[in-house]
Amino acid sequence: MSLVIAKKYLKEQNKEDRIITFTVSTATVSLAAQALGVREGQIAKTMAFKDGSQAMVIITAGDVKIDNAKFKAEFGFKARMLTPEETLIHTNHEVGGVCPFGLKKETTIYLDRSLLNYEIVYPACGDAASAVRLTPQELSQIVPVQKWIDVCKPKEDKNESL
Repeated sequence: MSLVIAKKYLKEQNKEDRIITFTVSTATVSLAAQALGVREGQIAKTMAFKDGSQAMVIITAGDVKIDNAKFKAEFGFKARMLTPEETLIHTNHEVGGVCPFGLKKETTIYLDRSLLNYEIVYPACGDAASAVRLTPQELSQIVPVQKWIDVCKPKEDKNESL
């Protein structure tokens, strides 16, 4: 169902032709990078957090992780990810396919500046076997972004990138 929601959203944005579907899982950054033949940083991972009683998603490059100190400085509270059940309720998407397309209106979207390190990024498209090819600027134009933020740091294990 969430793939249908994401496809409908992308069709409304004239980006439906950018959707890529796979016969293998792309549910993790590593799997998505392997399926696409790109660097892990180009995978735009969407993470869902609690923002009081609401939800927020942050889209980051795949080769970074949330820096708790930066997150708290930006938002004023400690990062707490949604459970899988809460993720589906607040985003319309299951873990592994969470994306910024077709989110519930009350879910706030932030883009991390780490995405700007890449010309092309690949967010999921609503399920664990799809992605969409976009520039970071296109992504910021087709989703209702609250703002660009800087809440990430490099992953410690450099072997995770191609």
